[in-house]
Amino acid sequence: MDTKILHTLEYRKILNTLQSYAQTTMGKKKAEQLEPISELEEVKRLLQQTDEAFTFDRLKGSPSFGGIVDITASVKRAEIGGTLNPHELLGISNTTLAARRLKRQIAALHEDEKIESLFFISDQLSEQKALEDAIRVCIDDNAEVADSASVTLAQIRRELRGGEARIREKLDSMIRSSTVSKMLQDQLITIRGDRFVIPVKAEYRSYFGGIVHDQSGSGATLFIEPESIVAMNNKLRETRIREEREIEVILQKLTALVSEQGEWLLYDVDLLGSLDFIFAKARHARELKATLPRMNDRGFIKLKKGRHPLIAIENVVPTDIELGNDYTSIIVTGPNTGGKTVTLKTIGLLSLMAMSGLFVPAEDGSQLCVFDAIYADIGDEQSIEQNLSTFSSHMTNIIRILKNMTTKSLVLLDELGAGTDPAEGSALAISILEHMHQTGCRMVATTHYSELKAYAYERKGVINASMEFDVNTLSPTYRLLVGVPGRSNAFAIAERLGLPGYILDYARGEVKEEDQRVEHMIASLEENRLTAEQERENAERLRQDMEKLRSRHQSELEKLEQQRERRIEKAEEDARNIVDKARAEAEKIIADLRQLAMEEGASVKEHKLIAARKQLDEAEPERRKKTVKRTGSAPKTRAIGPGDEVHVYSLNQKGHVVELSGSKEAVVQLGIMKMKVSLDDLELKQSAPEVKPKQKPVTGMKRTRDDNVKSELDLRGTNLEEALMETDRFIDEAFLANLGQIYIIHGKGTGILRSGIQDYLRKHKHIKSYRLGNYGEGGNGVTVAELE
Repeated sequence: MDTKILHTLEYRKILNTLQSYAQTTMGKKKAEQLEPISELEEVKRLLQQTDEAFTFDRLKGSPSFGGIVDITASVKRAEIGGTLNPHELLGISNTTLAARRLKRQIAALHEDEKIESLFFISDQLSEQKALEDAIRVCIDDNAEVADSASVTLAQIRRELRGGEARIREKLDSMIRSSTVSKMLQDQLITIRGDRFVIPVKAEYRSYFGGIVHDQSGSGATLFIEPESIVAMNNKLRETRIREEREIEVILQKLTALVSEQGEWLLYDVDLLGSLDFIFAKARHARELKATLPRMNDRGFIKLKKGRHPLIAIENVVPTDIELGNDYTSIIVTGPNTGGKTVTLKTIGLLSLMAMSGLFVPAEDGSQLCVFDAIYADIGDEQSIEQNLSTFSSHMTNIIRILKNMTTKSLVLLDELGAGTDPAEGSALAISILEHMHQTGCRMVATTHYSELKAYAYERKGVINASMEFDVNTLSPTYRLLVGVPGRSNAFAIAERLGLPGYILDYARGEVKEEDQRVEHMIASLEENRLTAEQERENAERLRQDMEKLRSRHQSELEKLEQQRERRIEKAEEDARNIVDKARAEAEKIIADLRQLAMEEGASVKEHKLIAARKQLDEAEPERRKKTVKRTGSAPKTRAIGPGDEVHVYSLNQKGHVVELSGSKEAVVQLGIMKMKVSLDDLELKQSAPEVKPKQKPVTGMKRTRDDNVKSELDLRGTNLEEALMETDRFIDEAFLANLGQIYIIHGKGTGILRSGIQDYLRKHKHIKSYRLGNYGEGGNGVTVAELE
């Protein structure tokens, strides 16, 4: 990519910001060297890496690269035979440790979230645990060679500590002496040139003998090594030389280990720099509130709320731009300071960022193209970093662009044709635009010439655009309006500022009639656009208000329905509680009556107690069944007729049609009850079996009784023959009345009546089962039968 373009579009400022998010010198270097790429697949790969790092940052937070340093120089020096110092070795150990930790973090997240690119890079990091441990044993956290580095070094340092202790002890006894202490400037022991000395007053120099190693600035104090400890200091010096030699041996061994792994270590450093750079891009995207753009190579750009990344987010006005489908060129017109140049730079800079694998400050769904080159001729009058371009410099840039551009290039031209005679400048601008348009490149140009508005209107694939300007406030809104050419607004601004009306009228008279018509047309278009936009906003607000109102009403209806259900359920619960209380009291009374009968021999009929309890059961209110909502009329294969099994919607019950009552109603048998029901309230469940023509119609049996059938039969006082006849009749009536259970009271007595009744029930076809009554039902004096 042309360096001049990168400077013009302020691409380097983006890289400077990106470097600040890198944590290592390797990552900063890669950020500094970042350049746009013109290969679509490579750009997609880089963007995928950034997206995965963004996901990692969102889920786990940004990983730490603490402890990682650029060990390249140290490793290369080890490979050519140099000896590394403890600081360098500690840096290598810390780097390998951090690399292992980072590798584990990425692998752990990869198990849950597929981050293929990051995992591929981190998985190539070598495991240098052995080298790391070897360095850690020998070098401590202060970059000092530890005693544990070797047995010999540990022995030498013990000798050093012992020798130093003996010298200090000797000197301590000396300076504490009353004779010597008056000869000393201070009662302390110090070191000069690795030798232990004491500060002696200059006039007592001859008393001590020994060696003078230093003196104070005034010459009044001499730092003397007493003769009595010279030999001890000499031995200590020899021990220190042995220590240095042993440390050198240890460092050489560690350096040899580094040299053996040198190739892997250098490769690891490069991988760590790449990972740091990728996570720096993710942090940059997070701070910029940027998103992942979709990339293509067909020249299509679609920015949704695109923002210039170097303008504070609270000050920038987002821009919607689409280029490359219906039109390949945009001609932007309008007054100065309206934001035309910023719009050009936003398009170019966001394209460069995307081609570099960076997220762009725009909404999700934005699309950008991978161009083979981006060319720009921008003279930013608002920039303090460059002077106003002259016509010649404009032409020089444009000539270079015309020479190098292709069909896959993006061309950005600011103030095309400016700096010369308006007539010639507009003609030249139209000619340049036409040539570029014929080439097929993607182009955005800004201009003041009204002639270019007509060119864009007449030319297929070229569209007008303008920067919106509020005449009422005399200030730009910085909004790009595609499809609407810009107005000069000179007369309106002058009038608002107080220019006399006769001067404005004269000026308007000097404007060509054709230009006036164009201005009026543009004004009308803008007025219609503003009206339409306002109406659309009003309609959207109304729609949102209606949606909120509908949602609120729906919620209130549901609450009312829930309250209704709760109240009905509470009423039913209260009624059941009342009945339960009455039942408990009745049971107590019945129990007292039985007890009284047993104690006093009173005659209390058991079946009467059973009947009383049954009446109490019937007094209990049934639980209300919730109404089944009909979603629509059920499809009917044929009209409902007598004998059909149907479902009654309003009662949520099944029954059989007895007969039709007119054309709209039917008589339905529901258990022992018959009722008229509207045909619309019925759903056919099962048709009655068809009667074969050859068979004679079956004569229906008609009951001779119309009174309600009871569920119990009292046979006490009858003989067995009468009892069986009465039982047979009773079972038939109960069966026809759809009763499920009946009570036959035969008394306890001798048991003959009970045995005969139960033998008869065992053989009867309508009896499913039978049993003796339970406690409270009559006991052995009652047989309870279940009907089929």
